[in-house]
Amino acid sequence: MTTPIDRRLFLTGAAAMTAAPVGAALSPSATDDTAFWKEVAAQYDPTRSVIHLENGNWGMMAHPVLQAYESNLERVNRDTSYYTRRGMVKDWMAARDALAATLQVPADEVAFTRNATEALKALILGYNALTPGDAVLYADLDYDSMQACMDSLKSRRGVSVVKIALPQPATRQSLIDAYAAAMEANPRLKLILLTHLSHRTGLVLPVREIAAMARARGIATIVDAAHSWCQLDMTLTDLDCDYVGINCHKWLGAPLGVGAIHIRRSALSAIDRDPANPATDRDTINARIHTGTVDFAAPLTVPVALAFQEKIGSKRRANRLAALRNRWVAQARAIPGIEVLTPEDPVLHGGITAFRVVGKTSSVDNVAIAKTLLDRFGIFTVHRDGPAAGSCVRVTPALFNTMADMDALAAALGRLPV
Repeated sequence: MTTPIDRRLFLTGAAAMTAAPVGAALSPSATDDTAFWKEVAAQYDPTRSVIHLENGNWGMMAHPVLQAYESNLERVNRDTSYYTRRGMVKDWMAARDALAATLQVPADEVAFTRNATEALKALILGYNALTPGDAVLYADLDYDSMQACMDSLKSRRGVSVVKIALPQPATRQSLIDAYAAAMEANPRLKLILLTHLSHRTGLVLPVREIAAMARARGIATIVDAAHSWCQLDMTLTDLDCDYVGINCHKWLGAPLGVGAIHIRRSALSAIDRDPANPATDRDTINARIHTGTVDFAAPLTVPVALAFQEKIGSKRRANRLAALRNRWVAQARAIPGIEVLTPEDPVLHGGITAFRVVGKTSSVDNVAIAKTLLDRFGIFTVHRDGPAAGSCVRVTPALFNTMADMDALAAALGRLPV
C-alpha cells in the first residue's frame, strides 16, 4: 500500500534517505486515487493566476524538497568552504550513490552535472571513436542544443551529419523502421543521438530496440533521457545504453541546476576527458565533466527528492501523468481542426503531448495559439518549433494538475478559431 506524503518526514542533507521514517499507512480517506492525488497536489504551491500546463521547462519542488533545499542552502552559505572542503564530499557521494541506486546502475557510472544539456554535450563532443568520413545521425524531434552539437561534429571530427524526420503519425514499428532505413542508407554511420521522450511533441522512442539494432552494426548511441526519467516508469537498465544524459530538476523535482551523466564502465574510454581536468586525474566518469563551482545545495537535496518520489511510486506517477494527458487528448481528438501529435499507443507517450491546429504550421501561428489560450482562457502552454511537419503547441501537466484543468483545456481548444 502506498504511504502518504508527510512534509515533516524528510530531514536535510544526504543522510535524509536513512534518517527519515517510512511513514504511516494511508488513511481510509486517501485510499482512492482522487484523494491520493489531492494529497500529493497539496505538497506543491503552483501559481493560481493561470492553469499551469507548461511544466516541461523544469519541475516544481514539493514542500519537503524545498524545505530540505533551503536548509542545505543555509548550511552551505553559513559554513562555506569549512563545510565544502571538509565534510561535503562524503555527503555529495552519498547523494550520487542514492541517485545511482534509483537509476539501477553502478555508482561509479554516474556523475552529477548541472543539467542534461551539459551531460549530453560532454558525451557528443567527447565521443572519440569517430574518424573522418564517418557519419552521425539525429532526428527532427531531438533537442535544439543537441542537434547543434551533432552538427558541430562535421568540423570537429570530419564526419558527415545526417538528419531524419520521424514519421507522423508514428507507430512503434515505423519508428524502428525509420532508424533501420537510415542505418542501411548510411553504411559509415557510427553514432546516433536518440531522444527517449521528445520535448517538442512528447513522442517516446523505442530506444532499447533501436540501440540494440545499432549495436549490432557497430553504431554507438547517445540517449537524451532528460524528459523520460521520472515521467515514464523506467530506469536506465530499461534503455540498455552506454551513454545517457538525464535531468533531476524536471520530473524528479530536485532543485534547479541538477542533472546527471551515465557512462558504462566498459564504454568510458570512448569519451574524452574534459580538457579542464588534468591528465593526471584518475580515469573516471568525473574526469569527463568539469562544472567548476556549482550550487552545492542542489545536488545535496537529490536524496530528499528521490525519497518523495519513491513514496508516490514510479508506476503510479507515470500512470497519473498519462491519465492527465489522456483526459484532454480524448476530447481534443473529437474537435474538428485539432491534430494531436502523439499516438494513442501508451508506449509511445507519457504526460507531454503537443497539438496543432490543422493548417497552422508556422512558429508565428503557434505563438499566437499559445497566447490565445493564455489571454482568453487563462491556460499557460508553450509553442514548439522543429518538427518537420511544422510547429505546434505543447501541453505538459504536472502532479499538481487536476482533471478539471485538463477539461478546461479541452473546452478551450473547442473554442479556438480553426
